[in-house]
Amino acid sequence: MPDFAEPLARLIEEFKRLPGIGAKSAQRLAFYVLRHTREEAARLAQALLDVKDQLGLCAVCNNVSQGESCPICSNPNRDRTRICVVEEPHNILPVEVTRAYDGLYHVLHGALSPLRGVGPEQLRITSLLDRIAAGQVEEIILATNPNVEGEATAVYLARLLKPLGLKVTRIAMGIPVGSDLEFADEVTMSKSLENRREM
Repeated sequence: MPDFAEPLARLIEEFKRLPGIGAKSAQRLAFYVLRHTREEAARLAQALLDVKDQLGLCAVCNNVSQGESCPICSNPNRDRTRICVVEEPHNILPVEVTRAYDGLYHVLHGALSPLRGVGPEQLRITSLLDRIAAGQVEEIILATNPNVEGEATAVYLARLLKPLGLKVTRIAMGIPVGSDLEFADEVTMSKSLENRREM
């Protein structure tokens, strides 16, 4: 790495710690900050501090929240009989933008991964069971990621929840709309055939 002034080199190093940011991107971001006014840099710094100081987790679903409960859990118009289980708070947004789901969520904050030392105890499963025990929930939708860890988590939760008499469903997986079959891998094609529906 070229010799940068110490404050700039330190900023580049901090940006490199962010996920998905390599050395070149970190340098571009650092120079972007350098080119702009002190007020703009202060706004960025304050936004970073506000995220750490003002946000926590919803006491109900574990989503990111500025208060005791998040806007979704606080909304009286949401269907309280359905809970969509996701791995991370940012997984809620893709479901919400569809406007096809009006139920509640539960964020696990991870997925089962024995190789990384993540077992059921490290996930927020107990609070999900507490919500179910309260009695309003009729369906659990498992919307974990379609990878090995997400599948393992979905299978584990299904085995745990089915004996409770709930409807437990898994989001469908397969060929995305607008794509071409020739680009589909074996697993995606297999899931598409498995999740087919009658027309």
